Amino acid sequence: MQIMISSEGEYLESKPSLRFGRAPYFIKYNLEEGTWEALKNPATDQRGGAGVKAAQIIIDHNITHVLSGRFGPNARQALSAAGLRLITFDGKYISVNEVIKAFKNNDLIEEE
Repeated sequence: MQIMISSEGEYLESKPSLRFGRAPYFIKYNLEEGTWEALKNPATDQRGGAGVKAAQIIIDHNITHVLSGRFGPNARQALSAAGLRLITFDGKYISVNEVIKAFKNNDLIEEE
């Protein structure tokens, strides 16, 4: 299973981003292998439609779950229509690694 986490930086130690569409990076993490890669979000500087453009990037990466602080309505609709599960976290997590651990422990909330 592969998940994608919105991030302020390109490392597992980076602060997770509470904004999906304007997150500077996404961390693609393979739960079975423990491998990961950082993807720069080209939608960050979009004047409008950043959430939808970011959603398309995620959809193209064979992900099952997307983790972020919050999702805008258009991004939420695009990701849900593609069959992805949306998971939210709050600002208490100081690293992407902590968000991954919370996900593994079922401590995060799945959006309906």
